Order: sequence, then structure tokens, then C-alpha cells
Amino acid sequence: MKEIFIIGIIILSSLSCSSQQTTQTELDKKVETFFQEHGGWYDMNVPSSDGQLLYRLILENNYQQVLEIGTSTGHSTIWMAWALSKTGGKLITIDIDKTRHQEALENFKEAGVDHLIDARLADAHELVPKLEGPFDFVFSDADKGWYQNYFEAVEPKLKVGGCYATHNVSDRGGRGSNYSYLQFLLGLENFETTVDNSGGGMAISYKKK
Repeated sequence: MKEIFIIGIIILSSLSCSSQQTTQTELDKKVETFFQEHGGWYDMNVPSSDGQLLYRLILENNYQQVLEIGTSTGHSTIWMAWALSKTGGKLITIDIDKTRHQEALENFKEAGVDHLIDARLADAHELVPKLEGPFDFVFSDADKGWYQNYFEAVEPKLKVGGCYATHNVSDRGGRGSNYSYLQFLLGLENFETTVDNSGGGMAISYKKK
């Protein structure tokens, strides 16, 4: 499993270097080394396949203003920051748990991406509506019962053409996997939503107008 993960990193690095017409940077090497040394992730982090998906979404659309709701210990954050190192962007990430927040800060520094991340220890219920934006990419992976509230708070600050990705959402398995939230997304006329089931389930919603 670890070998597959490392191969995935190498492929992503190769693709990103080709698309940016640059050689591999020292930051690329540092992030790759970090992932190779931290193969097992836990404590509500996304699987590696979803981290790679977030990386591609940001890189392919040249997103630069990113918000993450739910840091955990920073696996997804590092993938996104790595992509942002190539697009020239930065991100805000929020978590309410002090222990996870502190561990995430240490991970960001070790991976060499801490300068791209504004990590905030806060209650996202309170902070998210206060953020000014604008954002062109949002990743929501916090308390599932609040998913629609987060979306409605951020949507006015999301640029047209921007993407709102939500973790642990699937269009398989009947009414489980945040079924009502997915139906909410699919009913929005100004968003186009698809679901990626390759990892933990990801709703990907693009703002059309």
C-alpha cells in the first residue's frame, strides 16, 4: 500500500512539473519526503487518494484563495498547500481541537509548507460566517451535521468558477453518506455537482453563476 502511495506522489510531482514547465523544487522534495516518512494517517484525516484529488483540483484550475473547514492534523492541508506553492496561493484552515491544531502546525513546518498556511484554532461555527473571502476553492471536512450551514455561509464569498468540495459524501448506498446534504447540493441551480467515490467520497461543486 505504501509503495502505491509513493508511486502516486511521484506521478503527481511529474505532472505538476510538466504543467508548470519547471524542474522539481526543493519544496517538492521536502513534501515528498514528508509523505514517505508519514505513510499512515489517522485522527479524521482524508485518505491519500483524496489528498491527491484536492491537489489536482487546485492545480488544474489554478486556484489561489483556499479555505479548509476541519484541519485535523493536516494531511489534506499539506496536499492543498503543495498545490498552492505552484499556483501562487495560500489557504486558511480551521480546527477547534487544540491538540490536533498543534500537531498540524508541527506537520506543516516539517513538510515545509507552513508559510502558505494560516492555521486558526477556532470554532468553525462562529468563525466561518465572519471570514471575508473571496475564495476560489473550499474544502469542508468538519462536523457533518453542519455541512449545509457551512456551505450557505461561504457560498456568497465563493467566486464564479470556484469549487466547493465536501468530504464523506457519496452517491452510493441509499440514504447514508450525507444523503440529504447531497440532495441539497444537487438542487442548486447555480452549482454543478458531481461525486468522486475513489476515496472517502467527495462532492465536487462548481459555481456557475
